Amino acid sequence: MIALVVVATVALLFAAFIAVRRRQTRVARESLPSTRAAMPSVLVHDIAARPDLDALDETLGSRLSSSRSVFDRVRSLGTGTLTQEQLDTVEEVLLRSDVGLPTTTSIVELLRRDGAPEGVAAAVRSALRSSLTSASRELSTAVEAGRVPVWLFVGVNGVGKTTTIGKIATRRVAAGSKVVLAAGDTFRAAAAEQLSLWGERSGADVVRANEGADPSSVVHDAVERAFARGADLVLADTAGRRHTSSNLLDELSKVRRVADRAPGQVTETLMVLDATTGQNALAQAREFLAAAQVTGIVLTKLDGTARGGIVVAIEHGLGIPVKLIGIGEGPEDLVVFDPDSFVDALLEA
Repeated sequence: MIALVVVATVALLFAAFIAVRRRQTRVARESLPSTRAAMPSVLVHDIAARPDLDALDETLGSRLSSSRSVFDRVRSLGTGTLTQEQLDTVEEVLLRSDVGLPTTTSIVELLRRDGAPEGVAAAVRSALRSSLTSASRELSTAVEAGRVPVWLFVGVNGVGKTTTIGKIATRRVAAGSKVVLAAGDTFRAAAAEQLSLWGERSGADVVRANEGADPSSVVHDAVERAFARGADLVLADTAGRRHTSSNLLDELSKVRRVADRAPGQVTETLMVLDATTGQNALAQAREFLAAAQVTGIVLTKLDGTARGGIVVAIEHGLGIPVKLIGIGEGPEDLVVFDPDSFVDALLEA
C-alpha cells in the first residue's frame, strides 16, 4: 500500500515538472525577436483593373478553328507550277472541308493550268471567293404601306430554328424594335415553350397555340397582333419534320401564303441549316426551295465543324446567299456572313 502511494506521488511530481519545463520553453520562444522581414509600408502603388474576359475580341479565324485547321496543308504549299502531289493535296483538303466536287474540280483545274504565282493559299482563296454569290446579304424589312414585315424560318428539326429566332429577337429588341414571335411549330411539344422562354429573355411578344393546332392560324394571329400593336417585325417559327415529307412541304407553302396576306408581308424566308451535317444540309435545302421560296440561308454551328466549306457548296449549288452564320452560343454570335472575312479566316497565314 505504501509502495503504491510512493509511486503515485513520484508520477505526479514528474508530470508537474514536465508541465513547468514546457511553459518555460514556450515563454522563451515568444521572447525571441522575429526573423520575418518587416512588411513594406506600401505594397502596391497602382492597382491594375481586372480584365473583362467577356470583352475579349475573338477573331473569326479562332471561331472557325476546326475548319481552318483543314486548310493547314494548303497554306504550307509554295508558289509556281504545282506538282501532281500538290494538286492532289489541294483536292483532298477541299473535299474534306465539304466545298463540293464541282467547285473542287474547277479550282484544281485552274491551279493545274495557271499555277500559283502568288502562292497556293492565295490562289485557292481567290477561287473560293469567286465561287460565292454576289447577291445581297441584307435582311429586308421593306413592305408596302400599312403592312408588317414577316420573316419565316424553315428547316428540319434540330438545326437550330427556334434558337436562331430567339437570338435575332434579342438583337432586334435591344436595338429598339418591337418584335412578335409566332410559335408556328405546333407539332413539337417543346418548340412553343422554348420560343416563349426566348420571348421572356428578349422582351418580344409571343403568340402560341395548343399542341397540334394549325400552324397557319398561329402565324395569322401573330401578324394580326403585330399590326394592332404597331410592331416592326414578325419572326415565325415553322414545323421541321423530315424534309422528305410532302405534307410538310405543302404545309409550309400554306403558311407562307397566309403570312403574305395583308396586313402581313413576307420579306424573308430563311432556311436554317446545321453546318455539322455537311452535304446533307445541301440536300435538305434543295427540298425546301420551291415550297418555301427561300430567300437566304442561316448556317448554324459553324464554329463546331471542320466542314466550313459547305458555305461554298451551298451558294455554288443553290445560288442563294448565306445571310447569317452561327459561330457561338450567344445572341451576338449570330453574325452577318461576310465572304471576304470568311475566306480569309480559312486561308490567311
